[in-house]
Amino acid sequence: MRANSLIELDREHLIHPVVSWSGHEKRGATVLQSAKGVMLTDSEGRELIDGFSGLWCVNVGYGHESIVEAAAEQMRRLPYATGYFHFSSEPAIRLAAGIAELAPGDLNHVYFTLGGSDAVDSAVRFIRYFYNVTGRPTKKHMIALQRGYHGSSTVGAGLTALPVFHDGFDAPMPIQHHIASPYPYRNPNGSDDASVIASSVAALRDKVEELGAENVAAFFVEPVQGSGGVIVPPDGWLKAMREACRELDILFVADEVITGFGRTGPLFGCEHDGVVPDLMTVAKGLTSGYSPMGAVLLSDTIYRAIADNAPAGKPIGHGFTYSAHPVSAAVGLEVLRLYTEGGILANGQRSGAHFTQRLQAMESHPLVGDVRVRGLLAGVELVTDKQKRLKPTADLKVAEHLSRLGYEKGLIFRAFADDIVGFAPPLVCTIEEIDLLVDRFEAVLDGLLEIPDIRGALAA
Repeated sequence: MRANSLIELDREHLIHPVVSWSGHEKRGATVLQSAKGVMLTDSEGRELIDGFSGLWCVNVGYGHESIVEAAAEQMRRLPYATGYFHFSSEPAIRLAAGIAELAPGDLNHVYFTLGGSDAVDSAVRFIRYFYNVTGRPTKKHMIALQRGYHGSSTVGAGLTALPVFHDGFDAPMPIQHHIASPYPYRNPNGSDDASVIASSVAALRDKVEELGAENVAAFFVEPVQGSGGVIVPPDGWLKAMREACRELDILFVADEVITGFGRTGPLFGCEHDGVVPDLMTVAKGLTSGYSPMGAVLLSDTIYRAIADNAPAGKPIGHGFTYSAHPVSAAVGLEVLRLYTEGGILANGQRSGAHFTQRLQAMESHPLVGDVRVRGLLAGVELVTDKQKRLKPTADLKVAEHLSRLGYEKGLIFRAFADDIVGFAPPLVCTIEEIDLLVDRFEAVLDGLLEIPDIRGALAA
């Protein structure tokens, strides 16, 4: 089918996530046709470096035949197996065991979902159940960070703290609350590590005191905030927040949907601070986007409390038709092998160090106010006045220009609406591919400077 026909069919029938529906009808889709390694090819034959791993997820890159073969073999042998009625399948069992072996601390129990949003929803349900069966039914309120992202489901969207996921959707719920993001570049209490950590801990304590500790169930946090602009907290921040939760008697939930599976360097983002959460949500890199899957990991303490306190013989009423899907589990097993035995995790760490150096060298660019990187996860914040840290005004339409120029230069990244550029290149990137990516991004920024209104807005 010709690309033009596909674009018309897309306009007429396919609803896209997180876009203006009428705006998409006018623009039309960019149809992707094929991919290999870190390169994508669209329907017009243009090659693009995928500097965003699809949607933070294709960690191992495109075109791994071993993953395709694992999925095909599982489809031939057992394409579906329900997890209901005590049934199971070998790949699901082995994947759960493999994740538990690699996860921090005692996160030894795995409930599989279809992705990140329903992993967050599942975590919320397990937390509510945990407190109800252990005799603390008033603990219902949950706290997250401003600029945080925890999915776009009915429950998760309220924990998310980005306005577009609230506006018109009656979110957040009255039992969902937010405290300030650490955001070192724009923290009003000071950008040094100690000030950022102290202000966040104080904000959490104040919010729990306001609500009453007997009413607060959990704190949800990303080790690095992704969709909120790639906010990288200082070393020790996550550990301090985890310890505060322990002292306040609230559960600490690490949302590792983006940061898990090597994205920030170690296999899990929590490892950077040596933190073991009570619950952890994962997805994206779990199958590297080759097949839908997510998971909630529960600590021994949480799992045992639910198992031992639930009414005897009564089912715990939470489940999905496709939980622990054997084909996705087979994909996940092979992806996990590629991270470890295949050397992709180690390659990501090497490439991440070079990526950090190259991006930090761009801080001298006239438009770059802040560069924040952890592993192969980065945010570059653009400003028109470095001294005052002024953001470009809305009329300059910087995000629109970034997207257009990125496509022209053969580079895919995330152009956030508030003039932050997000990167999450595949862990398989070579040093040469990292150089090509950053060179093309520099060309994009130089292209912005060629726009008279943008150049004229720069401080003298």
